[in-house]
Amino acid sequence: MPKVAIVAALEREVSELIKASQPVERKHEGRKFRFFEQDDMVIVCGGIGMEPARRAAEAVIALYHPALVESVGFAGALQSNLRVGDIFSPASVVDARDSSHVEIEGGDGVLLTFMAVAGRQQKMNLAHSYGAQAIDMEAAAVAAAARARGIRFGATKVISDGLDYEMPQTARFIDAQGRFRTASFALHVALRPWLWRRVAALAGNSSKAARALCRHLKNSRYLHSGTVEAKTT
Repeated sequence: MPKVAIVAALEREVSELIKASQPVERKHEGRKFRFFEQDDMVIVCGGIGMEPARRAAEAVIALYHPALVESVGFAGALQSNLRVGDIFSPASVVDARDSSHVEIEGGDGVLLTFMAVAGRQQKMNLAHSYGAQAIDMEAAAVAAAARARGIRFGATKVISDGLDYEMPQTARFIDAQGRFRTASFALHVALRPWLWRRVAALAGNSSKAARALCRHLKNSRYLHSGTVEAKTT
């Protein structure tokens, strides 16, 4: 059984880690998941958002019994000093739904898990409200799944969009399973030339972030060994 389970949202976030692995499809509670098994590590990409992340985390825990569950993937910067490609390993993950938080030994800073893609002004408001340095859409759900089963939790994120970057509206292109409907989004953008530059920047930033994340994960080779303490405030 693997020692480490990595839960990401999308395969493109960890493409360099999984390209040498053959996916294994397994079912959990009636849903199919694709797992990428590598020695003492297994990777699952559950989809965008808290519910897909929770389901993927619960599945990998039930099927593989890892010693550590790590939430890995893209995050948005909430401070101007964080740039695209920077690695962010937080000391605390805050759930915006109820302000509960999970502490991670050895990390630094606060990662806020929010329910939707945040725009530029909303990022600034959230940074002020929560004292967070970065924002994602999955980590708190993965942390909750690990905590419920007494398993150690960690988080490693890479900045994919800076504080001043205004994300395109993408919510309508994320389905109920957390999958991004790329073809539909591409058609939407193709008909709106004013979005081309912003979407091109997003694609470039995402590629840069994914390379930096995979390079970091390969070099650090198994990340945190932190323990979990959940506190609701």
